[in-house]
Amino acid sequence: MATALETIATSTAHVTGFVPRRFLSNGHLQTIVGNFLPRINTLPPAEIVLVEVVPASSSQIASRVRCDCHWQPASVRASRPTAIIVHGLEGSSESQYVIGNANKIWHAGGNIIRMNMRNCGGTEAETPTLYHSGLSADVGAVIRHFIAEHNLQFIALIGYSMGGNLVLKLAGDLAQSAPKQLRSVVGVSPAIDLGPSADALHAPQNRAYEMKFIRALLARYRRKVALFPRAYDPSRADNIRSIREFDEQITAFYSGFTGADDYYFRAASARTIDRIAIPTLILNAADDPFIRLTPETRARIATNSNITFIESKHGGHCAFLATPDLSSGYDGYWAEHTLLRFLLEHN
Repeated sequence: MATALETIATSTAHVTGFVPRRFLSNGHLQTIVGNFLPRINTLPPAEIVLVEVVPASSSQIASRVRCDCHWQPASVRASRPTAIIVHGLEGSSESQYVIGNANKIWHAGGNIIRMNMRNCGGTEAETPTLYHSGLSADVGAVIRHFIAEHNLQFIALIGYSMGGNLVLKLAGDLAQSAPKQLRSVVGVSPAIDLGPSADALHAPQNRAYEMKFIRALLARYRRKVALFPRAYDPSRADNIRSIREFDEQITAFYSGFTGADDYYFRAASARTIDRIAIPTLILNAADDPFIRLTPETRARIATNSNITFIESKHGGHCAFLATPDLSSGYDGYWAEHTLLRFLLEHN
């Protein structure tokens, strides 16, 4: 991949520490602008692949997730790095940060798999279950599927927010048994400590974010009720006013957890992050409005030599908007350039 590295050398050579774009040093502004600022998308048409992550049983239909794939020519496909990009809570393969990363990696010569979590990307009918932060095995199933289909040799996982927790949890769960094809993992603003981060969303200054998530989650739940009326009780969605209430009344109840606290504990990558055994990059902003990392989790990260942890003073949630330098081809999306270099250096 020397050619790909040379391609990005100019645009990323000066991208080291993060310096926020002028007038965007506030974490809330970074988060809001980063969420709505459109990316230039020159990806070729995607091959849509439905990957079975849980087989059918006598009592349930199979669960499948939608992957939007962009492949380099067949003659070089297996030898090129392949990025599996996983979105955050109530996002999809069309989320702006997914599109931004996909374009950069594609033009650097890589294959792209834009993975939707269960129910996302218009796939509520493809699974009888809900989705949650503990379904890291779904990412593992996607890896195995595409290794088998295309003999891929160099795979990187990229996850944002909730997706960051999924990919880090998978890497920790796999530990030393990770497939040799999995070369690197990246978490951007990952929700590693689920409980503290969910509770931070309920703080007064973050209620706008929380209500946006709740409205989307409840709308999705009602679609599931309509599709699977025997499985889901519509009244469980009544009077929900926080993420913790949603996870207590719906996520935990229908996903095999005893309650929200049990869910947050068992689904958090914080429990397994010290066992990650492949090169891993974590990008976090100290002014992220609602992602919280406990001292215990920070200590586990610090003692794992396989993890590169970069925490900037500014950056917001999944944003990291720096000043563009168009003369050098740098568009100012610091996290995307930083993780691209990491990905290519570990393939």
